[in-house]
This record gives sequence, structure tokens and C-alpha cells, in this order.
Amino acid sequence: MQKFNLNHTQATMAEITTNTKNILSSDVEIKGSIKFQNELMVDGKIEGEITSAGTLTVGENAEIKGEIKTKSVTVLGKVHGNITVEERCELKSHAVLYGDLKATRLVIEEGATFVGKSEVTPNKVAMRQPEILRAPDRTGTGGAQR
Repeated sequence: MQKFNLNHTQATMAEITTNTKNILSSDVEIKGSIKFQNELMVDGKIEGEITSAGTLTVGENAEIKGEIKTKSVTVLGKVHGNITVEERCELKSHAVLYGDLKATRLVIEEGATFVGKSEVTPNKVAMRQPEILRAPDRTGTGGAQR
């Protein structure tokens, strides 16, 4: 008989959920908002908003009608709606996007269809207005003139 120390071999629920990838298969149809934490792979039909701080993959059979707001997204299927991502948006060769797109990085493969406006800002820090630098006061009067 072998004994196990549960304190060292049993994974906590937090460890299990951080490595979990959620999948909605091609026979799933949802009307409503979806929120998730880590990763979601959608291959079905969704009508509504998808919001997450995680990564979304829109599968080849997927049809999404609504807004997508995530950290990053990879599109292989069809999206009819605007996409806003904090990091990377990737449109694969058979992807179809009818809507506007905002991302830090954008990759569009040959064969993808994109109808809309894009706003790609790779350096959000660089987009800030430059500060006006003043020469150091060498008069000792705090810059006041007499």
C-alpha cells in the first residue's frame, strides 16, 4: 500500500483554474454576454458581448455578432462587431471581420477579410505629449527677474 502526502500532491483549485482552457464547441449557440478569466475557444455561434482580461480564440466554425473586449484575440472564423484588445489581435487566413478594431499589435494573414477601421497603437507610452523641459535656474533668484 502506497501513502501519499496530500499537502504536496493535491493541486489547489486556484492552480487548476489558472491552467484551464474553456471551449464552446460548434453545436453551441448563445445569446447574451460572456465573461471569462483566462482562455476561451469559441467554435459556435454567439450573439452578444464577450468581455475578458484573458485570451479569446474564435474558431473556424464560429460566428460572433457583437462586441469583443479582451486582452488578446485570434480570429479564424467570422466576427460581425467591433474588437478592442489590450495586446494582440490576429486575423488568420480564413477570418472575416466586419467591424472596427483597436489593438496594440495587429497581424493579418493573406486571405483574411477585414472591413472596418483599425487603430493600432504599438507604443501607448510614446503617444503621450512630451513634457516641456526648463533650463535650470542659475541666477539663484528662483527664476524671478528684477
